[in-house]
Amino acid sequence: MKSGLIITGGKIDLAFARDFLREKGALADCVVSVDGGLEVTKALGLVPDAIVGDFDSVHPEILEEYRKNPEILWDVHRPEKDETDTELAINTAIKLGCARLMILGATGGRLDHELSNIHLLKLCLDLGVEAFLYDAWNKVYLLDGGKRFVRGETYGTYVSFIPLTERVRGITLRGFKYPLTGKDLTVGVEAGLCVSNEVKEEEAFISFESGILICVESRD
Repeated sequence: MKSGLIITGGKIDLAFARDFLREKGALADCVVSVDGGLEVTKALGLVPDAIVGDFDSVHPEILEEYRKNPEILWDVHRPEKDETDTELAINTAIKLGCARLMILGATGGRLDHELSNIHLLKLCLDLGVEAFLYDAWNKVYLLDGGKRFVRGETYGTYVSFIPLTERVRGITLRGFKYPLTGKDLTVGVEAGLCVSNEVKEEEAFISFESGILICVESRD
């Protein structure tokens, strides 16, 4: 499975990004940089395979430096467009053959962008592409079926499940600090029920009958 690293133009803690690259950078077969994300890309010493955006939030000298490299694929758009830069970057990464995406800079800044980026995970899910949003505190992805969690291997101490679809039916949690059996979750109802759970046993499992969940693995 070909993996892609997307560096968007949102807030990215540089120290976290360097640690992330040391840990997971080798997993990326290609790098797609988005607009203002070029500054972080340059600071990390990366040469992207593709650069995407309208380039309204990147220093011209950085842009010009990358333009000198003939091997980089450019996907240039007008500022007035229907898609966000992150959506365009996801589409570009998929066109490059990536079936697994690690996305930095999609959270922690403007709330409208963050919510939009979380919903873009549904686009990936529909296309059969695994996609994960990472920042210094969170790993965010979608679940449309069961999953096993191993204690000590989650991104942080806490694991939260939040309904993306209007209703998620029959949620069962085993091996967690707060177990559940056959519980339905509805958007806006008992919103905190599956927030800040923890893996208590060596392995923990979630299963459910239908719907889609946002899963957030978090640390303080």
